[in-house]
This record gives sequence, structure tokens and C-alpha cells, in this order.
Amino acid sequence: MNKKTVHDIDVENKRVLVRCDFNVPLNDQGVITNDLRIQAALPTIRQLLEQNAAVILCSHLGRPKGKPVDSLRLDPVADRLTALLDRTVRKLDQVVGPLVTEAVEAMRPGDVLLLENTRFEAGEEANDRELSQELANLADVYVNDAFGAAHRAHASTAGVAEFLPAVAGLLLGKELEMLGTALEEPKRPLVVILGGAKISDKIGVIENLLTKAEQILIGGGMANTFFRAKGYETGDSLVEEGSVDKARDLMERAGDKLVLPVDVTVADAFSADAQTRTVEPDNVEAGWRILDIGPRTISLFKETIDEAGTVIWNGPMGVFELEPFAQGTFAIAKALANADAMSVIGGGDSASAVEEAGVSDAISHVSTGGGASLEFLEGRELPGVAALDDK
Repeated sequence: MNKKTVHDIDVENKRVLVRCDFNVPLNDQGVITNDLRIQAALPTIRQLLEQNAAVILCSHLGRPKGKPVDSLRLDPVADRLTALLDRTVRKLDQVVGPLVTEAVEAMRPGDVLLLENTRFEAGEEANDRELSQELANLADVYVNDAFGAAHRAHASTAGVAEFLPAVAGLLLGKELEMLGTALEEPKRPLVVILGGAKISDKIGVIENLLTKAEQILIGGGMANTFFRAKGYETGDSLVEEGSVDKARDLMERAGDKLVLPVDVTVADAFSADAQTRTVEPDNVEAGWRILDIGPRTISLFKETIDEAGTVIWNGPMGVFELEPFAQGTFAIAKALANADAMSVIGGGDSASAVEEAGVSDAISHVSTGGGASLEFLEGRELPGVAALDDK
């Protein structure tokens, strides 16, 4: 990675604005149900505090669309940070403005402030120059540690970097290093596993990785569109009709490199109580829908994983939220955990799956950014990374 990181700057007695990804899930009572993204930000925050910096944290949460939404305030995040850091994290009710400026000017080295949800500001998602300047005026240095938002050109992820020395945090640096190594310098063979509902979300990834990977294994709902492209009847399965021609083109170009399921689990309803059976993918009857890969496909994919040097996985193999259709996804998670290969999970549902399967600790790298990792795998430049200072 040719971008500067927190290792390349002196922050002693300086105010440091850190863009984190605290977009954590909350229940109906506003209680955080999974704090992994907060935990992931701690190494950078702690390093800055150890170097005697005053730390100003900012993040978005949810989609408030440019105006305050009480259920999306960051107070629960401040409470969790206070507990995890074992020091008071003062939460402000604004992102910018006179009260924020006053609080920041009163900060001393070792203090930690958390600004309000950046997306309460209409200028955040518009990458408004004035908002970017106001954010920059709060600090001497900018650190982006929010890989999960690095694919967004927003005021707090890209715009602010125009006005301050701007470097990557430890989490962002690790994400770029691990994903970059898996893509550009993998131990061979490189195997890519792609799932999820829609092929349209993954077309760019497949096209980029056709030139890099030895094999691309396809599962999840996106496989159905490939089946339709092969002329199979798919019953009531989810199919993206507008992507059938593209799927056919990808198969022709990929040849044996692209591997589809050889059997599938089908159900007569989208329900945990549905009747299920295992069939070959060209034998799905009307009224039935494909909701998981089958046992022969699991065995085939496991054999490929066992022989791999590097595996990148993005997207579940089935509707793993429903127990009868979780077997394929959890089997792949466990196969990766037991493999000798370097394993990289591309965030989102795949990250949730390895956590639910209890094997996160056995994976080489679990990304914190679903959308960002997907765009990285497509080979696209991430605005939040491009804005940082080069080494």
C-alpha cells in the first residue's frame, strides 16, 4: 500500500480527527447487538492516545438522509467506547458548529470526543466542500479508519482529506494489505467463492477475477441466473432476467474456470417450515425454488478449497438465515477454517456467516466492509483511499 498510515505521522499534542465505521446494528431499544466494528477501531484509537493525541471520532449510522433521527444517534456507541477504552468518551449532539468547536478547543491530550452521526448533515453524502472544511477546522490531522465507508466519496471520508494531512488507520491499512495481497500476490491456486442473491452485484467482480483466479465457485441465488442462461427450468427461484445474457457471456469466456452447483436444495415455499428436497439444477419443478447448494456441491467446493493456496469468499451459498438452508454456507465457512489456504472473507453476510459458524478466529482476514470489499475486488479505486496522502 503506497498510502501513509498512522505509523508515518507524529501526533503528539495534536488534535486528530478519526473517521471510524460505527455503523453497528441496534435493536428496537437502541441497544447494540454486535460491536465488532467498534472493536475493530480500538487499535487505532489506542495508538493515537498512547502518542498523546486528542482524539475526535466521527462516523455515520444508518440512513438518516441528511437530518437528525433520534433512533440513529451515536449515544450507544459512546457508551460502548467508554467501557472498552476504560476512559470517558464525551458524545456531542452536533457534527459541526460553535458548540463542537468550543468542545474541541477545550480538549487536552488523551481526551476522546465523539461527534454526532455525520449523515445528520445534508452535506455529508453530497461531499459538500463547506462541511469538509468545517470538519477539517476541528483537527490538525485526519485519519481514515472506516474501510466500510471507503467506497463513498463523502465529506467525512474523502472531502476532509483535501484540507489536512490525511493517513490511513490501522484497520484500513490492514484491509488494503490483506485484500491487496489476496488479489495481486496470492499463493496459488487462487479460488474465489461468490454467492448472494444477485449476479448484477457481482458482474464486475467476476470480470476482474477471471484474469486473476484459477477457479470461481458460484452459489447462492446468483447461481439461478446462470442456470437460466444454460436453459434450465428454475421453478419459482429468484432469477435476474435482465442479467441472463450477461451470465451466458461470462460462462462462455470463463470456460471451466467458473464452477456452478451440481445439486441444489429446493423448497416449496420461502419458509423454515417448507418441504425440502435435493435435486439436480436442471430438475427444478414449478412451484419449487432453489434456496441452498446441495451435499454433492458442498463436497466439490470443499475439495477445491482444500487444494487452494488462497481463497476469497463473498456472499452466502443459500438463505442461511433460515436453518434448513444454512448447511451450504456453514459448510463452506468450516471448510475455510480447516484449510491451509490464506482465507479472506469479503464482509457483509459472509462475515456474519463465519461468526455464526463460530470459526471467525480461524479465518486469515474477515473484512469489515461488504460494499467496499466488493468494489475493491472489482478493481475500482475507493474514494476514501484515493484521498489519503501518498508515502
